[in-house]
Amino acid sequence: MPNIASAKKRLRQDAVRCERNRANRSRTRNVCKKVLKAVAVGNIEQAEQLFAEATITLDKAGASHLIHKNTASRKKSRLSAMIKKLKTAKKA
Repeated sequence: MPNIASAKKRLRQDAVRCERNRANRSRTRNVCKKVLKAVAVGNIEQAEQLFAEATITLDKAGASHLIHKNTASRKKSRLSAMIKKLKTAKKA
């Protein structure tokens, strides 16, 4: 345990940030999973709606350095490709 006041404060701040990061990381993963489930079921409308939400969540996670910006971009790209593939499969 820290003895210096500034170190005690830093410990408190770290605990708060850890919880916030954990919640945001979980939210990001859950939104992506929802899109994948909608694609797996074949529900295009729901997948597109959830993809819009996932895009916002991933952008925020990338901007706040929760995940790397390129990781956020890659995940968005792959989700978008899955939805596009589903659309073309439905048309054919």
